[in-house]
Amino acid sequence: MSPLIKQAAAHWQFVSPLLRKPASEADYDALVESLDELLVLVGEDESHPLASLAVHLGDMLQAYDHAHRPLPRASGVDTLRYLMQEHGLKQSDLPEVGSQSVVSEVLAGKRQLNLRQVLELARRFSVPADVFC
Repeated sequence: MSPLIKQAAAHWQFVSPLLRKPASEADYDALVESLDELLVLVGEDESHPLASLAVHLGDMLQAYDHAHRPLPRASGVDTLRYLMQEHGLKQSDLPEVGSQSVVSEVLAGKRQLNLRQVLELARRFSVPADVFC
């Protein structure tokens, strides 16, 4: 048996729980705690010996989230409202959409964004255009 396999076998019972996909919310929560501890230890050092373990845990948690906690699809108007709030913008701050009255109609659902408006908003906020559709 190689020295690497001997060392892995000696420590497997301690490491293997970190390598299993979460099967329940309790498993998920335990992995989140482990990832938090790893991130404190690893910090920003991508060459840290445990950095790849942190990436692996993050990937498993993300896969669990996608499978068990899908995010609801927001409407284009909801996305626009959110971005306006996040950037502290008023209706008059969106010349890409048009005048304040046009923005008001879009936010009230009385008017839809056209392709030009969508593309300009996507460019302004650095988001994919389809978030406004």
